[in-house]
Amino acid sequence: MNAFKVCYVSAEVAPFATTPRMKGLAQTSKALPVMLKEMEQDIRLMMPKYKSINERRYVLREVIRLQEVAVEMGGATRSANGKTAFLPNSKVHVYFLNIPEFFDRKGFYEDPKTGEDYEDNGERFANFCKGVLETLKILCWQPDIIHCADWATGLLPYYLKTHYAEDEFFQNTRTVLTVHNFNDQGIFTPDMLNKIDIPESMVAPGQPLELDGKLNMLKAGLVYADVINTTSQFNADAILGDAALAYGLGNTLDARGNDLHAILNGTDYDEWDPENDQHLSAVYSVESLNEKYTNKVEICNEFGLSPDPDIPLLAIMPEPNNEPTLGPVIETLEEMLKSPLQLLVMEARPSAHSAAFARLAEEYPEQVIFYERYDTRLSHLLTAGADIILMTADSEIGRPHHLNGLRYGTIPVVHRSGGLADAVRDYSEDFGNGFVFEKADKKSVSAALKAATKLFKDKAAWARLQAVGMEENFSWEMTASQYFQLYDMASMK
Repeated sequence: MNAFKVCYVSAEVAPFATTPRMKGLAQTSKALPVMLKEMEQDIRLMMPKYKSINERRYVLREVIRLQEVAVEMGGATRSANGKTAFLPNSKVHVYFLNIPEFFDRKGFYEDPKTGEDYEDNGERFANFCKGVLETLKILCWQPDIIHCADWATGLLPYYLKTHYAEDEFFQNTRTVLTVHNFNDQGIFTPDMLNKIDIPESMVAPGQPLELDGKLNMLKAGLVYADVINTTSQFNADAILGDAALAYGLGNTLDARGNDLHAILNGTDYDEWDPENDQHLSAVYSVESLNEKYTNKVEICNEFGLSPDPDIPLLAIMPEPNNEPTLGPVIETLEEMLKSPLQLLVMEARPSAHSAAFARLAEEYPEQVIFYERYDTRLSHLLTAGADIILMTADSEIGRPHHLNGLRYGTIPVVHRSGGLADAVRDYSEDFGNGFVFEKADKKSVSAALKAATKLFKDKAAWARLQAVGMEENFSWEMTASQYFQLYDMASMK
């Protein structure tokens, strides 16, 4: 395998800065570079130095060469400064670029007091993009690939191919843009163009940076990046088939169809491994699936349920984006709990459906447990001990419970959307690994859950289905290998 020098640029990186707004951006920006580093790629991260990042906790250190990084923009020169640290528990260097005027404030994108986006977000992230390129030159580190993520880094490919087109330092540098969220595009009025060195002609009707008469930073990235990708093949196909789903960017994506790819986010097989999971009462593998039941006994006993090998235990761990689709689930459960079924809900934070789950627990105290916080140990034990795990919305904002379930022989029942549709194939199809409902309504959810609980009674068929999921590979290592191929494609542009 060849080695690439990769500069990964992101507005969010876990654990330093993370929001649900960008649908998994922070998690990807951590997990992918770590795995690429383990694959012996020379990768470095760059992100803004937000005020909220705790320098002592994460051991940020001064970089003498980066004490004064000149960022020339709109006729003004601002002095940026850079610090560095390692991603926790890894060897990945992270460079934090601070431009005090723009990032020495409490919020990432919006003012915490008002909840409104900062009016100068366009200037903030344009200056950050320019600052990244200047920082690379000062470091004398020439990346083969600059990997950009979402709208906040969308101008970087544009600047590279315009302002730095004749700069020998970047002559062999190519760009990749990953889009997690097509809805958040970085849209700004043209009156700021002179402040970020973009000619008005670039935002004239039909021009590369224009959409609906405004500057669109995500479109800039889609037009100028050498290769682009989404995190779901299902979403990519849907967008190319229906321009309305691209929030106005359908024609742009159609024009880049040959350069548009999809790579599914993975899960951490070091943390989520049933053969070595220290949170479990009993570790197990495909060859020792009978040990899985020991974990069911443990999780049931811990919460006061009576474990029964003939009664399916259903796990639900709602994530922030699940709320719109949980209503039909609750209606279905009200019906299904009249039959032999156990339910354990672990909710990370209060939601509009908390009261409904609490009511079910009151009405069916011997069948339903509602646990109102997320606990790492119990989440592992529940993933191992449950028979079925239900997810109703795309997994990009939160934990990939469906992937972890597959790894642990816990059958996923999911809505056909986004990454869920990419990973889970319905049992009715050849080589299915779970159960899929097409619509987020009571009829569809009920049919999928009933199909799962019916198959559960056939122990031999159920074990075969468990084995299919456990033997598949949804690791970050697999994801990283696909990104390596993407870098290879970009390098040949």
